[in-house]
Formats: sequence, structure tokens, C-alpha cells
Amino acid sequence: MLKNFVLAVAMLFTVATAASAADYATQDEAKAMAEKAAAHVKSAGMETAIKDFMTPGGQWHDRDLYVFVFDAKGTTIAHGAKASLVGRDLTGLRDVDGKQFIKEFLTVSDAGWVDYKWQNPTTNAVEPKSSYIIKVGTDLVGVGAYKQ
Repeated sequence: MLKNFVLAVAMLFTVATAASAADYATQDEAKAMAEKAAAHVKSAGMETAIKDFMTPGGQWHDRDLYVFVFDAKGTTIAHGAKASLVGRDLTGLRDVDGKQFIKEFLTVSDAGWVDYKWQNPTTNAVEPKSSYIIKVGTDLVGVGAYKQ
């Protein structure tokens, strides 16, 4: 009887863990969305792309994925999860470990990954995140995936 109870609890834990893992996007999905967003900026222009990235739902929001854009000085041009960050210079921003990750974004010369910790909009918890950053002209387009 106890053995059956332990097995049942273990199965529930496994199902719950699998369900919560499905709520997270992968790094491959983040990179694909970043590449798609960079292409959108190039084809539609920055002004149209910003409006699209800032519109809740749709192709620029998927689970915990969203697009953000910074100019060459570290000022937020678009942020799909926190509109209140738009227009703010975030170069001095540090994650919970003290890492100045926006400054690291600015060092990306073509495209690359930057690791840091950030508040997940779906859980409201600060979690490890890896963002794929693509330089488009002088601006930076990025999408990050939270690590489980």
C-alpha cells in the first residue's frame, strides 16, 4: 500500500515537472524568434517592428519569449514584457548577481548569447536566462529563454 502511494506521488511529480517544463521555451526557439525579429526590423523598418513587438500576443510573444530592442547606447527601444522600460538607459542595470548584462549586450558585434538573471513574466520569479542578441544596424534585437 505504501509502495503504491510512493509510486503515485512520484508519477504526479513527474507529470507536474513535465507540464511546467512545457511552459518554458527553448534556447533554439529564442534564437529562431530573434532571427525572425531581426529580419522583421530589416523588412518592415524599426518603427513598424517596434509597434509589432510591443503588441501583446501574436507572433512576438510565445510563453516566456518576447522581443526586446536596445539602441547602441543601451536605451530600451522596445520591450515585449515591460513597456515601462522603453526610453530608459539600462546600461547600469545589474542582475541579482551584480552582472551588468546590458553592457554585455552592447559588446555583441554580430550575434551571440548573453547569460544573466531576469524576472520571468510568466512566473514573476528571477530566473537564469540566456538571450540571443543580434546587431541590426546600430541597434540590438534580442529574445531570451529562461533556463529550467
